[in-house]
Amino acid sequence: MSENEKIQKTGSNVPASSKPAKAEKKAKKDEKPGAFQRIARWFREMKSELKKVVWPTSKQTVNNTLTVIACVIVVGIFIWIFDWLAGAIISALLDLFRG
Repeated sequence: MSENEKIQKTGSNVPASSKPAKAEKKAKKDEKPGAFQRIARWFREMKSELKKVVWPTSKQTVNNTLTVIACVIVVGIFIWIFDWLAGAIISALLDLFRG
């Protein structure tokens, strides 16, 4: 087989003997970093992200908290009314069919 045919089959101009060396180098680069390196990187990234956070003021926090409490109370009242109404309807139906 001629040299040109070998090049066409392999798809590159690099001789076949140098490919394993490149594959070994690439395999070393593709290896995962150690556990401690990954943990350290995670903490660095977390610290970087926390610097980007826009924290609310105390006034905004109180306002949001009061809004949530008011919504919970309103929804609780609606559920209580629905429960009472459903219970009354079921009691009336049971009394009606009992006799």
